[in-house]
Amino acid sequence: MKGDSLRLETPIGDAISKIQFAPNSNNLLISSWDSSLRLYDVDNSVLRLEAPSEAALLDCCFQDDFVAFTAGSDGFIRRYNLHSGTIDTVGNHDDIVSCIGYANETCQLITAGFDKKILLWDIRMENTLSCLRNLGTEVNSMSVSGLYLTVGIETSVHIYDLRCFDKPVQSKEPHNGTQIRCVSSISYAKGFAVGSVDGRVALQISDSSSSNDTGFIFRCHPKSKDARHHLASVNDIIFSPDVRGAFVTGDNEGYVMLWDAGSKKRLIELPRYPNSVASLSYNHAGQLLAVASSYTYQEANEIEDPPHIFIHSMDNMDKSVSAGSSERLRLAASLRNQTTFL
Repeated sequence: MKGDSLRLETPIGDAISKIQFAPNSNNLLISSWDSSLRLYDVDNSVLRLEAPSEAALLDCCFQDDFVAFTAGSDGFIRRYNLHSGTIDTVGNHDDIVSCIGYANETCQLITAGFDKKILLWDIRMENTLSCLRNLGTEVNSMSVSGLYLTVGIETSVHIYDLRCFDKPVQSKEPHNGTQIRCVSSISYAKGFAVGSVDGRVALQISDSSSSNDTGFIFRCHPKSKDARHHLASVNDIIFSPDVRGAFVTGDNEGYVMLWDAGSKKRLIELPRYPNSVASLSYNHAGQLLAVASSYTYQEANEIEDPPHIFIHSMDNMDKSVSAGSSERLRLAASLRNQTTFL
């Protein structure tokens, strides 16, 4: 994969909304505003599936390596058999579906929409809708981990136990009134990260294997020479499945940064991407990092260059946790050189 440059035969025709690696393979799921769901085999550099739809796709997720779901701008939730290419409808919201996720532990599909509702679907049953919760406002972002659902609503974060969905088990306002752009759950601990529209990240980790809880807020960019802060929205945050405490942020100005929660330090800043960073994804082993460089329709002055996806080898990621500044620069250059371009 080092240095190879690959292009899809049919370019992605509109903004990328979400990318996600499969649970047990290096197949990458791609949803887009061009109404198509794509499945790309990164190992073999082959597009395995391109399934057109009747509406823009605003989010996607896997059930397993063979089944995926999408959230449509027409309000419908669709299920895809990734082997046969067949599509069926799970159900619908009363307005645009903006977020979607799957909980393995409860076999539930979770969706949120502009109708200000969160719906839980038990996909094992013929009458799949199992729970509905009216929130009174739209969901900005949500993330599923184990038995818990983390939801970002306006300026607040709410955590729900999927076994008892009548009220949140925790609620807080991490950015003191600033709008939330994204939330991300942590698979190995209780906690979450929250990205705001003004470039800040709030992190809260409660690790049962340690008596030390981690919680802090920081800006992804330091002050510039004129002492002004960069106010680029943090569009996505993901945690490494391989390196404990390591996580990645991507923002609306095209920057991707790797961080260490334990030391509260930035590990690596990758060279700037040609467009906003719309979505990020690690593969199941933490060896690959996918970056979707795409406009996001957030700002009027966004660059509308064609969207692309970059795949980075993360084999040296664990070394950067304890590396000095000069070594981090070398590793950053190495990551850029170890890139596959879709």
